[in-house]
Amino acid sequence: MGKNTPLSEQAYEIIKEKIVTLELAPGSMIDEATLQDELEFGRTPIREALKRLALENLVTIMPRRGMFVTDIGLKDLQRLLEVRVVLEKLAVSLAADRGKPEHWRRISALLDEQETKDGMRESIIHTDEQFHEIIYEAADNPYLRNALTVMLSLNERLWYYFLPQLGEPRRSPVDHRRIFASLLAKDGEKAAKEMEEHIQSMQGRLQAILLGQEESL
Repeated sequence: MGKNTPLSEQAYEIIKEKIVTLELAPGSMIDEATLQDELEFGRTPIREALKRLALENLVTIMPRRGMFVTDIGLKDLQRLLEVRVVLEKLAVSLAADRGKPEHWRRISALLDEQETKDGMRESIIHTDEQFHEIIYEAADNPYLRNALTVMLSLNERLWYYFLPQLGEPRRSPVDHRRIFASLLAKDGEKAAKEMEEHIQSMQGRLQAILLGQEESL
């Protein structure tokens, strides 16, 4: 963020990062005064940021009780999957048709860099986030991109939440390579099918952990 970025935008990005990475834990109460002191922002930008995060389902506002970091539950996971898988398939299909060589160069460099990091779990999370963000850009539809960017933050928080039980997510790098090959071939239908399998596989693993069906994945 540049020095000319509005304070409310700066507050939004910082607080969102704290929520996604679980520095602000799911279900915990949000103390606006503490955030003001910590971030050295006034009440207005903090309040505007929290209202925006509430619209994105990362913050829950409860009248007369206060603001809380939105909790994580099985229903949330299921509802997110219902919408995200449809929109991700649309995005990758559009990207196969509209993507430019610059997008493919960036994805190639991203995946090559990941291979040098020896399967580090947190680096895989960041790679997955950037991989999807480039696809959203390549799809060239700002409405779709905005909707998916919100869902990506929710999904990334799930990754962090379940990270101790996930083990090494070996499948993600393989999925990324497979999807990328279909994008290069401009095969939108195949890329969409592979994206659906990629998302459903990870969501299924997270759901199994929530239900106590798997101890290590």
